[in-house]
Amino acid sequence: MSRVASIGECMVELKQADGGLFSRGYGGDTLNTAVYLARLGVGVDYITALGDDALSDEMIAGWAAERVGTGRVLRLAGKLPGLYMIQTDDKGERRFFHWRDSAAARSLMDLPQTPEILDVLSTYDVIYLSAITLSLYGAAGRSRLFSALNRAREKGVRFAFDTNFRARGWPDLDVARTVFQEAFGLADIVLASTEDLLPLYPDMANEALLARIPGTEVVLKLSEPASIVRLEGVSYPIKAKPVEAPVVDTTAAGDSFAAAYVAARLKGADPIEAARAGHRLAGVVVCHPGAIIPRAEMPSGLIPNHANSR
Repeated sequence: MSRVASIGECMVELKQADGGLFSRGYGGDTLNTAVYLARLGVGVDYITALGDDALSDEMIAGWAAERVGTGRVLRLAGKLPGLYMIQTDDKGERRFFHWRDSAAARSLMDLPQTPEILDVLSTYDVIYLSAITLSLYGAAGRSRLFSALNRAREKGVRFAFDTNFRARGWPDLDVARTVFQEAFGLADIVLASTEDLLPLYPDMANEALLARIPGTEVVLKLSEPASIVRLEGVSYPIKAKPVEAPVVDTTAAGDSFAAAYVAARLKGADPIEAARAGHRLAGVVVCHPGAIIPRAEMPSGLIPNHANSR
């Protein structure tokens, strides 16, 4: 079985419920992707740091129940996970509030165990992380991570980079642009969106945004239900099937798209088929509240039947 290392942060999630109340769960972009990868039959380990508290224990148990590997999760004494709250409007669009400045995950690249964690990356088939992941670490930590990604790629590991961008995570846009360009230069697969890139590169047309990304396999998700897949310099427009159920929460739409895309590619689908699988899963996820939908609501036959595992 192919294995993926998903690197990032999971936080306690408070999501809006009826009567002004909030329910508690957990979520984070790369963790959401890891859960959906596991549900799609891909072996995946989550790489992060948590505290030694009861909430962190609960997270570990939840991930294990979803068959996400937890053997690479570091536990830090006296630390806690971060916290975020989701508010959604009547169109399902979300607004996030975060409490995470001292979260355990921010220390992942600066620990005595960091070299061991980075060395093990070369044992996976795909390393997946997002721009939010990169925003957690300082310049020295990112440098260590990028060096490890380079070493892993020299051994045949593919690096998939999701451009999930949150401006509040960066000291300024120039730093973010510099880090993005370094990640673009390393990535074998770039999963981008106009929502992420336009705050960094304002007023650029779709093809101009794509031109900023040097990789040979790039997906640009658009503001409408569609994407552009660029392969070896040739662009292919992909239209998503309309979402029939009401959209209630767009949280994790991009995370689930990434999971279906990576899973399909690992199972032998071509990038165009993989993008269609991504759109289909995302179209189901946005019809449910919160980041992780009930397992029973996962669509069947998501990966093309003719795709062969590799």
